Amino acid sequence: MSSLKQALLQLSNPERAILATRYFKTGKGQYGEGDIFIGLSNPQVQSLVKEYWKSMDMTDIQELINNKIHELRFAGLLVLVAKFPKSSLFQQQEIVEFYVKNVQQINNWDLVDCSAYKILGKFLLNKDCQILYDLANSGHLWSERTAVVSCLEFIRNKQFSDIFNLSEKFLTHKHDLMHKACGWMLREVGKKDELALEEFLDEHLKKMPRTMLRYAIERMEEAKRLGYLKQ
Repeated sequence: MSSLKQALLQLSNPERAILATRYFKTGKGQYGEGDIFIGLSNPQVQSLVKEYWKSMDMTDIQELINNKIHELRFAGLLVLVAKFPKSSLFQQQEIVEFYVKNVQQINNWDLVDCSAYKILGKFLLNKDCQILYDLANSGHLWSERTAVVSCLEFIRNKQFSDIFNLSEKFLTHKHDLMHKACGWMLREVGKKDELALEEFLDEHLKKMPRTMLRYAIERMEEAKRLGYLKQ
């Protein structure tokens, strides 16, 4: 057992764990069904990762990511995120391959959102992004969200084509977590280029789920935002 794993387990808080199971929808038929929490806050996990990540190898990380406990998987992903920018290009390729291989374990929105753009997005910037389209076509909710959230790094570099392609693909997705993810990324586009966002909205508004639209226009001036909502 790694030192980080031991330190995490020692901080377990049963009362907080109960709240987490409700927040992350772990009940039967919900998106986080069966997930197990031990009641750690994000700052607690982040603080311990900061202390231990340098001493951990891929075997240690695999042990965490394979764990049934949510916070341990979260910690394993944060270790990967910490290692990624300090790694050589060859090592970054290994991290990306490891990440994709373990995508089934990245199985809740917070796990995706803390890692996807910081690993896949950064690595794939200005490269072939077929990995993202493979994930988007997987039919696996969290892989689909990973594809979308990875685009945040592209958006920050004013490259919008992939998020527009993926958002169009997911206009008819059944899950609101995908509507929220696409809407979030579209909102980020608007921060960089509101005209580009408006052009996308004008083309797809009639098919766009209400949740996706509301997230996308959240930062617009009120009159423009209300105009889109009325349409």
